[in-house]
Amino acid sequence: MRVLVVEDERRLAQLLARGLTEAGHDTETRFTGPDGLLAAAGGHFDAVVLDVMLPGLDGVAVCQRLRQAGHRVPVLMLTARGEVPDRVAGLDAGADDYLTKPFSFDELLARLRALHRRSADAAAATLTAGDLTLDPASRRVARGGTEIDVSAREFDILALLMARAGQCVTRYQILDEVWDGETDLRSNVIDVYIATLRGKVDKPFGRHAIETLRGAGYRLRPDGG
Repeated sequence: MRVLVVEDERRLAQLLARGLTEAGHDTETRFTGPDGLLAAAGGHFDAVVLDVMLPGLDGVAVCQRLRQAGHRVPVLMLTARGEVPDRVAGLDAGADDYLTKPFSFDELLARLRALHRRSADAAAATLTAGDLTLDPASRRVARGGTEIDVSAREFDILALLMARAGQCVTRYQILDEVWDGETDLRSNVIDVYIATLRGKVDKPFGRHAIETLRGAGYRLRPDGG
């Protein structure tokens, strides 16, 4: 995921950014409301972690303006205040979830994954890369009109690669979004699934869509190979 952290406590912002980066996410930080609004509105992020108490423009106002402008990026609001009226204000402004400080970083990651899944499901449009197609609604994969039988896990990995066609998808990202981080990165389980996917969507058709980027991860060619 590409995550924007908007938090005026610089030490906390840096800790969050470092943790998210180590978990495999691309992360940017902003420290004021206006800067956060500008970045969220134009940065094509998958999620925004937004503090309520910000200088220049508070988090509730930032969220309101994003929604008024038609931006649907998932927003997870952070606050040191846990009273019900404060939570209601954030949710009414268009926030998707709410976390009260202090919080567990593992819970933050879990909530971000849940927001990302819901967002992906809501925007479940057919993915294409050349003649390779993947339909999230019916969970069908086809190449040039020929339907391909894939397992549930293979489907999820291919969906991730196709959603980010042309981009490097790291092993950390696959673990985080497909396995929810439950699989040991040292195991070869990802390599096995990538090999079986190639055996189904590439080799029978004489294609080479799924590329290995040594030391980095994998990339699916936008032209379908």
